[in-house]
Amino acid sequence: MTGASTDTAGGGFHDVRFPANLSFGALGGPERRTEVVTLTNGHEERNSPWAQSRRRYDAGLGLRALDDVEALIAFFESRRGRLHGFRWKDWSDYRSAPASRAVSATDQLLGVGDGDRRVFHLRKAYRSGAQVEWRAITRPVAGSVQIALGSDLLVDGAGWALDATTGAVTFEMPPGKGAEVHAGFEFDVPVRFDTDVIQVSMASFRAGELPRVPVVEIRA
Repeated sequence: MTGASTDTAGGGFHDVRFPANLSFGALGGPERRTEVVTLTNGHEERNSPWAQSRRRYDAGLGLRALDDVEALIAFFESRRGRLHGFRWKDWSDYRSAPASRAVSATDQLLGVGDGDRRVFHLRKAYRSGAQVEWRAITRPVAGSVQIALGSDLLVDGAGWALDATTGAVTFEMPPGKGAEVHAGFEFDVPVRFDTDVIQVSMASFRAGELPRVPVVEIRA
């Protein structure tokens, strides 16, 4: 990962990953926002203003040693608390393939060619029964992305290019009409710290009490 950053209105996104050994022990996952109104007859009306879920984590639970605390504080200071976003590896969900098998170029359908379209964005499907939810993948891991047209694997970089800061795949020549564009990949989650304060007591840490360090997904 690079240490480059893009600043907008004071805060921006640092294209650097939070130490993966620390996020391994973190607690977290997706959250939804659902507005529920109970009617006078006992029935409910439910609505969600969010098109996609948002993920939250607690980075404090990944700390195992004093060196980890120092690494956390250094990373926190470099991001200036909540100011700058960064990459996060969610060990429970970071691949296009199920955990039981290797990533392959045919894992996820990105779209179908029409002879004109050249740009396809990485995405991941979450299926349960007849329901399918698509998640936009904006922070793929460079070097992990595989692309296929139909079942034909395309050589890395031959005729297509990846923007690792947006998840956009651009073809030199548009895929033909009806050609299915597939991809396999690993990815990170764009996040920021959800606090401007880290409080650590060495005595408490040695006794097994871990600091709370909330992290929240951002749209970046």
